[in-house]
Amino acid sequence: QVQVVESGGGLVQVGGSLRLSCTASGLIFDDYAMAWFRQVPGEEREGVSCISSSGRYTIYAASGQGRFTISRDNDKNTLYLQMNELKPEDTAIYYCAVATVAHCLGLWSRQLRYNYWGQGTQVTVSS
Repeated sequence: QVQVVESGGGLVQVGGSLRLSCTASGLIFDDYAMAWFRQVPGEEREGVSCISSSGRYTIYAASGQGRFTISRDNDKNTLYLQMNELKPEDTAIYYCAVATVAHCLGLWSRQLRYNYWGQGTQVTVSS
């Protein structure tokens, strides 16, 4: 049984930083690309960043480019998202997702590319 669990969310002031973590079990972690998505109530879930199975290749949505860093530790079955210079518009529930393939590919932000999801962790940026 695959389990995906996020942690590290919380309340932070504008300009602050947070590091999200995601552990996945019940699968061969380093066989799959991983991604972070986020969702604001009433809006579509959007892709934030994706990382290949090896960790060598990463891609970011424009919203987080230059501020967010995705990484993974395959020995620990853990995915990370370091978020710096946080803005109020970064407020959302952040989800970790396991891709169906090893690479992010051009359609990495499409939810159909992922078959396992965590329950989400709330990030709130106060001004």
